[in-house]
Amino acid sequence: MENYLQEQIDQINQQIADNKKLLLDPELKRLAEEEIMQLENQKSDLEKALNMSTDYTTSSEEGGTEEVSINPNLAILEIRSAAGGDEAGLFATDLLRMYSRFAEKKDWQIEELDRNEGGIGQIKEIVLQIKGKDVYPILRFESGVHRVQRVPKTESSGRVHTSTATVAVLPEVKASEVEINPADIEFEAFRAGGHGGQNVNKVNTAVRIKHIPTGIVVTARTERSQLQNKEAALNLLRARLWEQQTSQNQSAISENRSLQVGTGERNEKIRTYNFPQNRVTDHRINQSWHNIDDIMNGEINLILTALQKIKANTSDE
Repeated sequence: MENYLQEQIDQINQQIADNKKLLLDPELKRLAEEEIMQLENQKSDLEKALNMSTDYTTSSEEGGTEEVSINPNLAILEIRSAAGGDEAGLFATDLLRMYSRFAEKKDWQIEELDRNEGGIGQIKEIVLQIKGKDVYPILRFESGVHRVQRVPKTESSGRVHTSTATVAVLPEVKASEVEINPADIEFEAFRAGGHGGQNVNKVNTAVRIKHIPTGIVVTARTERSQLQNKEAALNLLRARLWEQQTSQNQSAISENRSLQVGTGERNEKIRTYNFPQNRVTDHRINQSWHNIDDIMNGEINLILTALQKIKANTSDE
């Protein structure tokens, strides 16, 4: 894929060079300028695609790279409450709203695969599938521990509490990239509760799959058919197996490849949302923003853009 894109870029560069020679001809200058502008736009799009393709590689333990086929227009977003009890569950709900509203602004489609709720307004865990242009490259650096500092609504003394939630952003990995042996999985169908339509509590449409070698368990319950839920669960399992393998490879050579934007590990604190100080700080790039209400309502483009720029700079070094 990368070779093909580079060949196209090289061809366009030659066409641009040929058209530049025509700029000296008064009769052809205008046409040449228009042609050059169109070619430059085509080249820019191809270079973006090439950079995207280059980003989606995994590191081998020997220090090389291995290309992985990833769909940039689909991502699995997982949000889980962590430390902080009820307040962590409420914060997980806030993060869900933040990403959902950002997705609406981007005209992305959201499909809920699984949800586990706590008390009223609290989320213990939620798994979403998001489809849209460049979903994965835009959201990929959101993986990690998100920390909130604020006064809970139930706190009468006005004391600031600190709570956390974890976010994981996984790509859609093709079946050919991660093979799953049917003998290595345990399959269970059960009746779902809550979301999924009128028949969700009457038929065993929900699916739970356990990958025996790793102990990874995935659930999908929101589709009307068991087959659709099974397909969604297998896609989720494949993504988690890919994430696990990638994390292992990165850990093996992390001393030689530390990135300013962090590794994206779930146990890595990446961002703090400080409500009393109206400040959101991303610790990987040591940058803060002071419009926390807007950010929690989905205005996170500035943060994501800053992360993308840092990533691009570190990749060039």
